[in-house]
Amino acid sequence: MATLQAQHLLLSPCSPLQAPHGGRFRAGLRNPIKVPMPRGLSVRKKMVAAEDQMIRTEGMASVSRDQGAASTSAGVHDEDLLVVTSELYAVMEAAADRAGMHDAVGAQRDNWNTLLLGSVNSITLAASLAAGLSGISAGMPAASPHQVAFKASSVLLYSAATAILLVVNKIQPSQLAEEQRNAARLFRQLEKEIQTTLALGRPAPADVEDAMERVLALDRAYPLPLLGGLMLDKFPKAVEPTVWWPRFRQRRRQQRRRSTGGSARNNGWSEGLERVMAGVLRVLKKNDTAEYVREAKLALQLNTVLAAAGPLLTGLAAIGASLVDVGGANPGGSWPLLLGVVTGSLAVVINTLEHGGQVGMVFEMYRNCAGFYRRLEEEIELNLEEEDVESREDGELLELKVALQLGRSLPELRGLCSHSRSRDEDDIREFAGKLF
Repeated sequence: MATLQAQHLLLSPCSPLQAPHGGRFRAGLRNPIKVPMPRGLSVRKKMVAAEDQMIRTEGMASVSRDQGAASTSAGVHDEDLLVVTSELYAVMEAAADRAGMHDAVGAQRDNWNTLLLGSVNSITLAASLAAGLSGISAGMPAASPHQVAFKASSVLLYSAATAILLVVNKIQPSQLAEEQRNAARLFRQLEKEIQTTLALGRPAPADVEDAMERVLALDRAYPLPLLGGLMLDKFPKAVEPTVWWPRFRQRRRQQRRRSTGGSARNNGWSEGLERVMAGVLRVLKKNDTAEYVREAKLALQLNTVLAAAGPLLTGLAAIGASLVDVGGANPGGSWPLLLGVVTGSLAVVINTLEHGGQVGMVFEMYRNCAGFYRRLEEEIELNLEEEDVESREDGELLELKVALQLGRSLPELRGLCSHSRSRDEDDIREFAGKLF
């Protein structure tokens, strides 16, 4: 009975689960009831979303501005680097062009030395032969036309040889050729150093200034012109080593390194390395530089004597040839003939010793060797005088460069320092350089 009542209640029209025609229940399942949200909570959610959108927009704008500023700064820096690199390339091209010019001019002046020596000796020998032929019939009562022609020819040839020798001994073609050879080598060295600077990257404006000053210093040390007083004095009163580098160049490099800061390893310097460099400097000053200056002075003295003797002998030969007796009118006898022939032969010997032996070239070579060692002295002195170790050139690199330029290994370089420290100034016999 109770069960029948429960079923009746479930099926009664007042039950909420009752669905006439089955539609209300199925519709409730298909369309669930939506609970409305309070109005204040919806507005707050919209405000938070708007604020988040504004923050994201401002952040993106800030990042965009930072990226634009960074790209602008990088663009300016890259533009400066491009200008410096272009300038270095221009200086390198000028150095390569100078090397080519000195090569061409040096070959030309070497030809001058060979051709002028052969020509002057030929002229002098021809004049000596003509003077001898003009005196074969000396003392005869009448002069033949052949004798007069030989006499006039010898005087003329001797005079021409004297004039040519005055010019040749003034310009010293062999010395000029040596100057151009050295200049071409140093310009190529500068070109290689600029290439190294470019290969290492990040060149500075100071590198451009340094390279330009080195080009101008080489132009002053090895000029090309022969006229206008620009040619080097071939017979200087005082012999000094050749200087082809700008002074205080190393100091400017040190100033540039000082601005970049030092390294944690004390820039490669130590007390032992300072002693080694001081010992090498002592030997360079005592022996190498002084020895080459002394030899340059001896070569200059010999060249001066030979340069004066050549024209003097041909001039005396011209005077003797003009006094040869071709018609019995000159009571001088055979002395003018001897003077014309013998002094002419001596002039050939003197010219061959001077220009064939290239005494002027030897003098220039000694002077350049002294300049090579003087440059090493200045480089070592500038580093040792700098109290701030971080402002010096890297010590290990400097030691390697000095050893290579002197033709020594690193142990030999340190042994040279021990040799110089264990002896007095006058007892140092060993030379620092082994290359020449």
